[in-house]
Amino acid sequence: MNWLTNVVRPKIRNILRRETPENLWIKCPDSGQLVFYKDVEANQFVIPGSNYHMRMGAETRLKSVFDNETWFDVALPEVTPDPLKFRDERKYADRIKDARAKTGLHDAIKVGYGKLEGAGVVVAVQDFDFMGGSLGMAAGEAIVRGLELALEKKSPFIVFAASGGARMQEGILSLMQMPRTTVGVQMLREARLPYIVVLTNPTTGGVTASYAMLGDVQIAEPGALIGFAGARVIEQTIREKLPDGFQRAEYLKDHGMVDMVVHRHEMRPTLARLCRLLTKSPAADAAPKAEAIVEVAQIAPAAESAPAAPHA
Repeated sequence: MNWLTNVVRPKIRNILRRETPENLWIKCPDSGQLVFYKDVEANQFVIPGSNYHMRMGAETRLKSVFDNETWFDVALPEVTPDPLKFRDERKYADRIKDARAKTGLHDAIKVGYGKLEGAGVVVAVQDFDFMGGSLGMAAGEAIVRGLELALEKKSPFIVFAASGGARMQEGILSLMQMPRTTVGVQMLREARLPYIVVLTNPTTGGVTASYAMLGDVQIAEPGALIGFAGARVIEQTIREKLPDGFQRAEYLKDHGMVDMVVHRHEMRPTLARLCRLLTKSPAADAAPKAEAIVEVAQIAPAAESAPAAPHA
């Protein structure tokens, strides 16, 4: 019986077993319903029934913004990967390697330049899957480089923020990115160029205390958690019960902290409309010409930054 139980049965079971992807179904964090992954992906990662906005990766977010899903990746400055030789349960250098393998990104922020309804824009996207979108030296350099490119191109700068705050493994060096990015935003403001911030779920900590709250227009996605300290910490500090919906996008809009709460399906036309309004530009043709983005080839050397191919 051991031979039949331990050898024959497992072999038969392996023949009959069908391999299925782990992410074939998604459970909605709000309603608990199971939704087919492809349906959610086709709906810009918004759960069809509950309208819950799932997180979007940097690459997917850039696709959703630029014309024809085409842009040029901006080459970002190199930084010391582990300046403090930090180690807790694991080496910080190992955590960075794992995050890069998981996301395919060099660090938490990806910057692209392309056309939004025919007009050139610089877009920076913070990916929460890369160590919680934490703000470190590399992320700070990415924001500053994006601001500098917007100044060079005289174009609007759009940031999609998603972060748990400063990266503790880099200590004071990560905290210094807060004033650095703030100075960069001020340079853009002095040049009278639009700076638009889209706050996604979640945006907290040092990111909220710096560039994420300095936009000419503050937009939030529905239900996004936005704040500096966590609700539990605030309750323990002030010793009072916080109101329902505290630190959520809709509550902050009602109390004047954000200007607009925009559904993801309406985000692209809203951003295009705001860019035209703030730059006093006429509306572009509905079908942007492919040659309109050729000018951006000079952003970075080909070896460092290849043009992103159109995605079907």
